[in-house]
Amino acid sequence: MSRKLTIKAFKYNPLSKISKPHFVTYELEETPFMTVFVCLTLIREKMDADLSFDFVCRAGICGSCAMMINGVPKLACKTLTKDYEDGVIELMPMPAFRHIKDLSVNTGEWFEDMCKRVESWVHNEKETDISALEERIEPEVADETFELDRCIECGICVASCATKLMRPNFIGATGLLRTARYLQDPHDHRSIEDFYELVGDDDGVFGCMSLLACEDNCPKNLPLQSKIAYMRRQLVAQKNK
Repeated sequence: MSRKLTIKAFKYNPLSKISKPHFVTYELEETPFMTVFVCLTLIREKMDADLSFDFVCRAGICGSCAMMINGVPKLACKTLTKDYEDGVIELMPMPAFRHIKDLSVNTGEWFEDMCKRVESWVHNEKETDISALEERIEPEVADETFELDRCIECGICVASCATKLMRPNFIGATGLLRTARYLQDPHDHRSIEDFYELVGDDDGVFGCMSLLACEDNCPKNLPLQSKIAYMRRQLVAQKNK
């Protein structure tokens, strides 16, 4: 038997001089396997064409539809309405990112800055011969390294992080994950000293309070806890030399 859903969506356009932050309530008929993304699509198509939210793939791959759902950062396309027993769902934009409009935030801007900050590319002084076979590494090392490339840059770990919300310059779990990815990549020839210069301070790995909401909420179940601990061990050893 279907039931009524109550969707409370935050609306605000920071570029408008007359817009003020407020919630708008919509009522929908729930259908089997309904997701929050489906609710938002129905609202925009049938009730409020002005409602802004982001999406691309609708399959938990692009990370675009991340938002605060009843106070918890989640992907709208992977969040089932049946999981909310009272049928009341409150939607807000994620904190820590620049607000665009309604439920949309600019995660791309933040991730671009983060990638530049941790120098997110292989550092190797060898001349690359594109006609030659790539330098081989052990399969288990490749699996461990490229496992960390599964991050979809949704921003959920950033929005979950109490340290990030209190300290805007904190690099966040995804920044530390990205750093760990290159630290353990045999193709990257940077030293521990080089990585210490990047994230070896209170805005980097030593600023993490280890509350681990980042890993709790990561939609891809990435090993954020173990990689943050790995980075901390490596850099503490360097610091104590």
